[in-house]
Amino acid sequence: MKNNDTSPVNKVAMGQKIAFGLGMLANQMFPAALGIFMVVLVQDLGFPAWMWGILFFLPRIFDAFLDPIMGFISDNTRSKWGRRRHYVFMGAIIMGISFVIMWQLYRENGLNFNFLFFLFWSFFFYLGLTIFSVPYVAMGYEMSDDFHERTSIMAVSQWIGQWAWVIAPWFWVFMYDQKWFPNADTATRTLAIWVGVSCMILAMVPAVFITSKSTVNETSFTPLTMNNLKESLKTIISSFKEAFKSVPFRKLCLATFLIFNAFNTVASFSFFIVVYYLFNGDVAEAGIWPTLFGSVGALATTFMVIPIVAWLSKKMGKKDAFMISQGISILGYILLWFLFVPGKPYLFLIALPFFSFGIGSLFTIMMSMTADVCDVDELQSGKRREGIFGAIYWWMVKFGFAIAGLLTGVIMTLVGFDPDAATQTDTAITGLRLFYSGIPMFGTLLAMWIMRDYDLSEEKAREIKAALNKREQTTILNVSEQ
Repeated sequence: MKNNDTSPVNKVAMGQKIAFGLGMLANQMFPAALGIFMVVLVQDLGFPAWMWGILFFLPRIFDAFLDPIMGFISDNTRSKWGRRRHYVFMGAIIMGISFVIMWQLYRENGLNFNFLFFLFWSFFFYLGLTIFSVPYVAMGYEMSDDFHERTSIMAVSQWIGQWAWVIAPWFWVFMYDQKWFPNADTATRTLAIWVGVSCMILAMVPAVFITSKSTVNETSFTPLTMNNLKESLKTIISSFKEAFKSVPFRKLCLATFLIFNAFNTVASFSFFIVVYYLFNGDVAEAGIWPTLFGSVGALATTFMVIPIVAWLSKKMGKKDAFMISQGISILGYILLWFLFVPGKPYLFLIALPFFSFGIGSLFTIMMSMTADVCDVDELQSGKRREGIFGAIYWWMVKFGFAIAGLLTGVIMTLVGFDPDAATQTDTAITGLRLFYSGIPMFGTLLAMWIMRDYDLSEEKAREIKAALNKREQTTILNVSEQ
């Protein structure tokens, strides 16, 4: 459809986009590193699958239920720094320090102590993540009110953030090469310091460099205090319900939940499939192949998927770009079933560009769409609630991520995977491979079915923007006449 809209576009300076993107690098490096380091709990520290599942599940549930509260607090904060920046700064410090501490695990302390120690500090890490990520995501939604500029902001941030997935898989090389470290748990303790400190600094960048208006004199806000705690909690619950009544927003949440968490349920299986299926359990022989799986896929996302998706979104609309991208990813999952071939590990590289379209395109498109939904909400409610919408969206992601972590342990137990065994049975490996391709395909197909009639098009978004501008001008005119 030809765009006849002549209203000025709220262009965002590239420096602001990069500052937001550096925060995304931190936001993605933490889960990327966690995905690598968590393998050490099973492979080297002897955690049984049920412990692994609990460590994935409980802290993430805690994190998920804090998100709507943090969204409300952020939306209603009166401060000379605006609604978001100081929370982003504080959250960065908490999650950086706690990430370093929670990985200081020593074999001699015993399995039960290490399990409880890691679980305890995980709660602090996810508290910091909530304080950082909810206001941070809302900052991105606020940066522009233009339909395509929003996609540009998210594309730049996701492009920068994807480098986390390029870098993190190389940790495996250091962790299992005795020229660097005597064992993987020693490597993890050291690498966690580098990751925690560097990501803490990166996470502070948006707080320092992204501009925002003072909200000190904003009278429409309802800050959360002990005096109004009960009423505020009621407002949080009602806002949650109101937001989820939005059909377009509900579709975005459910589709993301299915795709992202179907992928995360089986993501860690790639390491086990490469090591135990392609190299018969020999970690040293597997060498850099587990690393290449993650790194090459992330490079494909960075240099191919995100630019293509941004271009498709502008040419044919966000929904169609989403459907095409996810369709390509299904082809990738099918190819991985056939291209995991013992003795020929290089073959799986062929599938990675197709496979990468699923997760690689997801947040570029969905975060841009969520910003559009915030405009619909403002038109209906008269409020800007990016924090609440961002919190609910990521609540779905994190809640699903917690379930995915629990299911990971269940699946490994179900197929008979034994972390203490030098090799795995054919039944265990075949089971992992079936789940590895089957669960993401099922989740993606169901998400595509949900999104088939998503109707918040560019034309409709511009009509909403025009209505908001008209209402704002009318309000200003009425105030001036008084």
